[in-house]
Amino acid sequence: MFDTMTMTKMVGSICGALLLFLLLGVASDALYVSAQGGGHGAGHGEGELTQAYTIDTGAAEEVVAEAGDAAPDFATLYAVADASAGEAVFKKCAACHKVDGSDGVGPHLNGVVDRAKASVEGFGYSEALLAVAADSWTPENIAAFIENPKGYMPGTKMAFAGLPKPEDRANVIAYLASLP
Repeated sequence: MFDTMTMTKMVGSICGALLLFLLLGVASDALYVSAQGGGHGAGHGEGELTQAYTIDTGAAEEVVAEAGDAAPDFATLYAVADASAGEAVFKKCAACHKVDGSDGVGPHLNGVVDRAKASVEGFGYSEALLAVAADSWTPENIAAFIENPKGYMPGTKMAFAGLPKPEDRANVIAYLASLP
């Protein structure tokens, strides 16, 4: 059926086809790369390459805020905070926290401002929070906690990334303070 010569021809033709594909790839790269500048996009018009579109992630605003004057302190932001804007921001928190007096994944937040930490009866707090139960949730403590929960209190069960904008934190705390 198949003798040695037939197998040699088959292996040779497969190797030849692979070599042909390799050479065609090199030749096509040579056709599309300009000898003047080389690289991606060379020879396709003059000047630098520009991005066709950008997606605003807000990173530029953060850089400007860091580069500019020092941001106002939390007390100043909290004094002018807008509780109705805080209610809109609270929707991020509402996945785990309720404000109707019942607990969800997290404890209810009615009256949380100036309340003792880890003081909601029947809620299973983390060891990290139970260790500071003698403290209270001042607006400054809440602001530091919701900015970066894991950074403020390592070992917390709260799996929230945080609110990076100081205005959002002040508005949410003003909203929580306005609740009965």
